[in-house]
Amino acid sequence: MAVYAVGDLQGCLQPLKCLLERVRFNPAVDRLWLVGDLVNRGPESLATLRFLYAMRDSLVCVLGNHDLHLLAAWHSVERLKKSDTLREILDAPDADQLLHWLRQQKLLHYDEARGVAMVHAGIPPQWTLGTALELAAEVEQVLRDDNRLKLYLDGMYGNEPNKWSKQLAGVERLRVITNYFTRMRFCTAQGKLDLKSKEGLDTAPKGFRPWFTHKERRSRHVKIIFGHWAALEGRVSEPGVIALDTGCVWGGAMTLYNVDSGEYHRCDCAEGGALPAVNAPAQSDNQP
Repeated sequence: MAVYAVGDLQGCLQPLKCLLERVRFNPAVDRLWLVGDLVNRGPESLATLRFLYAMRDSLVCVLGNHDLHLLAAWHSVERLKKSDTLREILDAPDADQLLHWLRQQKLLHYDEARGVAMVHAGIPPQWTLGTALELAAEVEQVLRDDNRLKLYLDGMYGNEPNKWSKQLAGVERLRVITNYFTRMRFCTAQGKLDLKSKEGLDTAPKGFRPWFTHKERRSRHVKIIFGHWAALEGRVSEPGVIALDTGCVWGGAMTLYNVDSGEYHRCDCAEGGALPAVNAPAQSDNQP
């Protein structure tokens, strides 16, 4: 049995198929971990979701911000933006089946045997893994609750509060938890978020750093696999941190990572061809 993790798909189905074929992925015995943002912006969002649903018993999936946006549009279609490529999903005859499955997925996955966690954006430095799992579960429970789902989806948008507090309650509490797991890039050591900056490591606003570079980070003992940050191009030299969003939907490549061997496979998204496998990611020249 092999376990692979793949970067943000965003509706780019053919590169995913290219990678699975390359490693001879067998859904009967192998497992595929998805770092979230399964849909949107790419050319085949509906086909991607259907492909994943068909092999759902072989998947572990965490939700990204685009996945949550899709669920919000499902309940209130006016949430759609001009740049979204989600309407084909909402209009599909199997939309309810696909989106019911999507809302059952996690915000944070932890494989205790491997000592590996997977999340879309990251874990803020002030949280232990245990705290992160507990808070992720709060949002996951709401996503699966028909009575609370719409209130959460309507209230999850926004950048405030920009810092966690145990005193937070209601939709504000759920919103900041969601923003850490699905939108975070830069923050302070105390977890104050900057959600406007989206470029590379050397573009941090004054007083902020990439979430995974804080020496005070309380989840350092766990290997963390994440996506979301295409500008990194997978180039992170921080030990125990695996960045898998290599900008496929923006004309880059899609990256597949063997969780046990550490081998990387990439498929060029423009050409649809497999690139040479590597045993370690490229190192960043602008690591703070």
